[in-house]
Amino acid sequence: MVRQVQHRAQRLMHAYVFVFVDLARNVKFLERGIATAEAHYTHRALRTIFSLRKRLQSDVLAEMIATHASKSNAQSVADCLQRAAESLGQKHVVGPATKVCEPEVCLFLCLLVQLYHLDHNEHERGAKLSDVLVETALGVQRRTLDPIVSRVIFYYSRFFEVSGRLADARPMLLKALQTATLTNMKETKAMVLTLLLRNFLNYKLYDQAERLAAKSSFPTDAPNNLLARYLYYMGRIEAVQLNYSQAQMHLLEATRKAPSTPATAGFQQTVHKIYVIVELLMGNIPERSLFRTPVLKKPLQPYFELAQAVRVGDLSQFQDVVSRYQDQFLKDQVLVLIQRLRHNVIKAGIRSISVAYSRISLRDICLKLHLDSEEDAEYIVAKAIRDGVIDATIDHEKGFVKSAEVHNVYGTSDPQHAFDKRITFCLGLYNESVKSMRYPGGDHRKELAYADEAIKRERELAQEIENEEYDSDSDAMDDAMDEDL
Repeated sequence: MVRQVQHRAQRLMHAYVFVFVDLARNVKFLERGIATAEAHYTHRALRTIFSLRKRLQSDVLAEMIATHASKSNAQSVADCLQRAAESLGQKHVVGPATKVCEPEVCLFLCLLVQLYHLDHNEHERGAKLSDVLVETALGVQRRTLDPIVSRVIFYYSRFFEVSGRLADARPMLLKALQTATLTNMKETKAMVLTLLLRNFLNYKLYDQAERLAAKSSFPTDAPNNLLARYLYYMGRIEAVQLNYSQAQMHLLEATRKAPSTPATAGFQQTVHKIYVIVELLMGNIPERSLFRTPVLKKPLQPYFELAQAVRVGDLSQFQDVVSRYQDQFLKDQVLVLIQRLRHNVIKAGIRSISVAYSRISLRDICLKLHLDSEEDAEYIVAKAIRDGVIDATIDHEKGFVKSAEVHNVYGTSDPQHAFDKRITFCLGLYNESVKSMRYPGGDHRKELAYADEAIKRERELAQEIENEEYDSDSDAMDDAMDEDL
């Protein structure tokens, strides 16, 4: 028993030491990034957060904070370290450190404290600490702080969201957006924009979200994960405001920008749910292969049955699917969009009827579509004719609908519009690919010029050697001729 306790204590001590060493290594990366003014050292330290998060301990964090505490620190940095230590339940004492703690190191350590509180459901402590961190982060303007500040603000909003007070975070987020725009902190600006859109959508403030997106520009070189989330929120906004073509484009780009990994399966499922509904609202039927994808097969089962009902044009089947999965649609926040599909179901039914019958009575249409009366059928058919869904005429006196002859689609401009749409998409994809490529700077030109000069000198040297050999051969031949004479 004593050996087991000793072995366990030794193992905990090793884990304690390993976490402390990893934190010290990340601090060195941050200090190197500050010295060289390169942001990739900061990203290198941030990439280790996922592995560190599972091994974080309050004692290790408190000791690391005490190690970087010093009387020579700036007041904002000292306040952050003080609040972080207090939130961990430790009395902060100024340590023996003589070197000044940089804001990047301070915010990185406080970011780890945020994660510790979030994982241990200490939301109130995390929210109080996050207020101080965001105020400090917005007061320091450094390029190497940009990726750290974006994550600090993300967890600031997350604490308020899990506490049910997301609206209280909105004033600080708006202030952060203004600061990030003025200081050209691109990653922070992209993060704050996505958080504000999420905030507005959570309270169904679609008009305010649309005005925010219209008056602000999303950074073009933002990380793909932020771009995918931004496109998803824009797709939801456009879908609610009846801009289905724009919504389809944004949602399709969101699925392409998001990485296809098991960690992003939930995001892919959420995006595809709205994408399927937008496709149905546009009059298109999604491909069956989409619903057969292993990651999407089970979550999209209600939407697959919905697509089948719309494709057939069976109104009773559509209403049955909506009633059976109403709770699921409410949870996914798509019930409002699904209720708009009723008109699409009726249009699909009328289209199939007009193709199958050259002449049919309004009463039969009413029975096939499960409508309430012949007057409703007459009104719906008239609206379908006016919208160009079908090409037919209504005989009001005799009460029947007569379909026109089917025209050759290649005699119209539909194929031209389809090709134009595909060509525009391909050109846009090509332009985005060119913009996203990385091109070398101008430093290599000096090396090329030096290489050209070296080649030129080698050629001149070879020419001189060849001339000398030719002269020596000529002298030897002259000597031989003199001997012969």
